[in-house]
Amino acid sequence: MTTTTNVNTNIADVPLKQKRIQELGSAIVRFAGDSGDGMQLVGTQFTDATAVFGNDLATLPDYPAEIRAPAGSLAGVSGFQINFASDEVHTPGDTVHTLVAMNPAALKVNLADVERNGIMIVNSDAFDATGLKLAGYASNPLEDGSLEGFQVHKVPMSRLTQEAVSPVGLKHKDAERCKNFFALGVTFWLYDRPMAPTLKWLDEKFGSKPEVRQANELALRAGLNYGNTAEMFQVHFRVQPAKQPPGVYRKIKGNDATALGMVAAAWRGNAKLFYASYPITPASDILHDLVKHKNFGVKVFQAEDEIAAMCAAIGASYGGAFAATGTSGPGMALKGEALGLAVMLELPVVIVNVQRGGPSTGLPTKTEQSDLLQAIAGRHGECPVPVIAAQSPSDCFYATFEAFQVAVKYMTPVIMLSDGYLGNGSEPWQVPRVDELPTIPVNHDIKPEGFQPYARDENLARPWALPGTKGLAHRIGGLEKEDITGKVSYDPLNHEKMVRLRAAKIAKVVESIPDQKVLGPASGELLVVSWGGTYGSVRTAVERMQKEASVAHMHLRYLNPMPGNLPEIFKSFKRVLVPELNLGQLSMLLRARYLVDAKGLHKIQGRPFTVAEVMDKIRATLDGRDD
Repeated sequence: MTTTTNVNTNIADVPLKQKRIQELGSAIVRFAGDSGDGMQLVGTQFTDATAVFGNDLATLPDYPAEIRAPAGSLAGVSGFQINFASDEVHTPGDTVHTLVAMNPAALKVNLADVERNGIMIVNSDAFDATGLKLAGYASNPLEDGSLEGFQVHKVPMSRLTQEAVSPVGLKHKDAERCKNFFALGVTFWLYDRPMAPTLKWLDEKFGSKPEVRQANELALRAGLNYGNTAEMFQVHFRVQPAKQPPGVYRKIKGNDATALGMVAAAWRGNAKLFYASYPITPASDILHDLVKHKNFGVKVFQAEDEIAAMCAAIGASYGGAFAATGTSGPGMALKGEALGLAVMLELPVVIVNVQRGGPSTGLPTKTEQSDLLQAIAGRHGECPVPVIAAQSPSDCFYATFEAFQVAVKYMTPVIMLSDGYLGNGSEPWQVPRVDELPTIPVNHDIKPEGFQPYARDENLARPWALPGTKGLAHRIGGLEKEDITGKVSYDPLNHEKMVRLRAAKIAKVVESIPDQKVLGPASGELLVVSWGGTYGSVRTAVERMQKEASVAHMHLRYLNPMPGNLPEIFKSFKRVLVPELNLGQLSMLLRARYLVDAKGLHKIQGRPFTVAEVMDKIRATLDGRDD
């Protein structure tokens, strides 16, 4: 519910005209334009300002798959969506409240997602004959009546930006690049956002290029003043800060959280961190972020290929480091053989898979959850590993930290599943104190007397014996090991024993994970099961549906092994629904392991679920229309 009032407000240091302010509980804004229009940049700046203001938020950057798609083409449209609210936010939102479209292609690609009577702020200068033709418009949608039912604001951004930055004396092309900041200024005014964080960013980014910094500030202020003075804008909006527990907060992306989770794990294990990676979308930012943390003793290695990255991580682990590697689906396929080597060697390595659309190159910039079966069983031979999946951008920190805990405790590689939505998305994160994180016990102090490389402790983990330590020399390699001694063995009974031991060790991880919790009633008509990045949309949908029916939500973080109390939970519900961004991989596992008649909601479009999609499927399932 919204209320309106006539009051004055202040944005940065710009005095505002007396215009109507409408209070909103939440809002969804999307910036869209060419990949060269800086939509990710202004989306990030709007997000930073919103985080400073105190709203809860979730973002969805949407990158084009083409590296250099033709300017003005549909394939080259880049978008950035943010959902911000005065209450808790779990998703980047369904329908868009305000669309900022920098050209006809951006309008065409995003029009279907704008709510009825939604606001459109368009760069009318881009709607010329060339732009319309590239976007496939037969007529100008700004003039032919096709946008009736929307609040369309035609703003000549290119011309106004040129005028605003003219005192700087930039070339026409360079001045044109500032129009994204003009659009940002208009949006700042529309949603009462603080300008100070962006001005600070300009100082840091362009301190050595004062003319570029000045031009962007002029464009930003011109856009804000335009919203303040233009007669077409008669109302702007205010979303009050969210009530958050006290603490230190920062905005964090999933890939950045993953990197920090690695640093924190190594710090709490009193070990060096080694990260090896071959650049691949959308996982490359983990490598980029870790380079910044050399002061914590982090070593990064950009390998020549995925195989080398996996093997380097194994070598670092053998040498006693907390070792990790990161990739996306195609890279996981290439790492498969060496991952089997890590299983045979029983060494702790964390492998992060930021999933994307496949197969092959697939949709390299879009999200998907299609690597679950690959993570569970996508290797040669009987080759089990623990699998943990993050549920939100900030949870990538905790999922990665926990992956190291499991890897070191059980001396095994661990796969941490993220995805493109989580890796690129961002949200506020309450920064934990390092001393509040659990320590990760590491024991390299192994006495040579009676040392056996494959003797096992109570967790079935073998010793982590460092090479070069006197009296601890032992054989390593991919050939099967003899129980206890670690010698090469071709004995069939020994092979079966070792296979069963490795499997039993992974099964034993269940002792270190908590019982599964259920949000909502402990029994009832329907249990909705999610995993990974679908958490936010499924949780929100279930919370809303609980006003109508007996529905509960169970989100699986631990996918191999799964929590031990799942059989009891499944017995308590008449129906089970599993929404996932694939063709039913978790559904297949649940059916096989627990003999539960799990129905699926499947989406393979490179985009997260909307809350409405999940709610519609819940209603259909409850009504018996689930086939």
